[in-house]
Amino acid sequence: MQWVIDGNNVMGAGADGWWNDRRAAAARLTQQVAMWCRTHEDPVCLVFDGHVVEAVEELAGGNLSVRFAASRRRDAADDVIVSLVEEVYAAEPEMVVVTSDKGLVARLPPGVEVLGSGAYRKRAIA
Repeated sequence: MQWVIDGNNVMGAGADGWWNDRRAAAARLTQQVAMWCRTHEDPVCLVFDGHVVEAVEELAGGNLSVRFAASRRRDAADDVIVSLVEEVYAAEPEMVVVTSDKGLVARLPPGVEVLGSGAYRKRAIA
């Protein structure tokens, strides 16, 4: 099973003060996802809006990759996620996209499983 996680959307699903320091919140989330990745072998790609954050990038490895959408557009990560899903889904149809963004979900190919951000937080990083 391939996992693609909408990092900003998952951050927004938690009331942990992420809005005060987005870079630190991204690093916290990435650390939590990395810990979850140690419990399974499925490949996971965590995607964030914005420029590369070194503290986040350093946490990637093993079955976790991290991508950044360095565009000034507000939901630039959505484009990266859709592109990644389209590239991978044909070869790996067992895929889960973690997001609660209805606009993003509408852009995904039919058949891609979607897990809401809140449900993911409860399942993997609670």
